[in-house]
Formats: sequence, structure tokens, C-alpha cells
Amino acid sequence: MEQTCVKDLMVPISEYATVKVGTSLLEATLALETAQEAFTTNKYQHRAILVLDDDNKVVGKIGQLRILKAVETRFDLESETENLSKFRFSEKYMARQMENARFQGPILTNEPLGAAAAKKVEEFMQKPTPGEFVDEESSLDIAIHKLVAGTHLSLLVTRNDEIVGILRIADVFAAVFHKMRATKATPEM
Repeated sequence: MEQTCVKDLMVPISEYATVKVGTSLLEATLALETAQEAFTTNKYQHRAILVLDDDNKVVGKIGQLRILKAVETRFDLESETENLSKFRFSEKYMARQMENARFQGPILTNEPLGAAAAKKVEEFMQKPTPGEFVDEESSLDIAIHKLVAGTHLSLLVTRNDEIVGILRIADVFAAVFHKMRATKATPEM
């Protein structure tokens, strides 16, 4: 059976939503929407935006959860609960405090949405970690290991230390599913 490699499944950067450092959240979200509409070769839509520096090098990534965290004005609650847990408050007390702190008014109104829309992407983008890269010539086995071990939703695909694309978990899952189905259809001898 032919070995699938990363470059067979990756989405090239030219087909992916990208924005420059300094772009507002609203502009980034519009770029994501445009990429979703333009990318029709796969039923899985883009769920992230790559952030580029002035040299067009990828310096970060913004997924849908990061966008929602930018809208949610209290996304720092996790670190606050970690601090509270050091004092051994009960889980019930901490949950009540979190709920009280979280509800400071509706999020989906003009004021919080306007403030979030004006934020710059570098304020909340995720910077790539060493485990998020995979060479375009790597086997799908290596990519699957990196996705699972790092619990990533995508990997940045490199060629000679330059990022040339993104490998999405949805595309990897589809490839694995199709191979699994083909294996079931042709029993081993």
C-alpha cells in the first residue's frame, strides 16, 4: 500500500486564511470567512487564521476558541481558579465564584463586541510550539503521533524550515477513515 505523506493532505498557505501582525480581530474574522467560502475542495472548513509578520513568516495562529476568548472578557478565569485552589477552597465555592465573576453582563452586545473587534491579533494569537511542526515529506504516521501527543487541531507544515502549509486534524481523520474502510473491504490474506 502506498504511504501517504503530509504534503498529500496539507492545505498550502496560499489557500489558507492569513493576516498580518497588527490586524484587528474583526479583519481576521473576515479573512477566515473569505477563506471558508473560497476553499471548496474539502467539506471541512478552515477553523484557524495564520498570523504573518512583515516578512510573511508565520508567527502565530488563531483558532475559533481564541476568537471566542477575545470576545469573552473574563477568559482569565482559569488562572484565577488555579490561584484560588492554592488556598484549598471547596470546588463548590470556587464554581460559585467563577459563575459570579463570569456573569458581568451579556457578551453579545455592542460594547464588548466592539472592544473585541478592535483588539489586535497578536494580543491573543497562539505562538507555535516545537511540537506543532511537521516536515512535508513526513509520513502520515508521524503527523498522527504529533497531533495526538500534543493534542493539536493542526500542524504547521515545513519545507527547509519554512512554513508552507497547514495539516488539519479533520483531513488526517478523513484519510485514516478512508484507509480503515478500504482495509475492511479487502480482507487480509
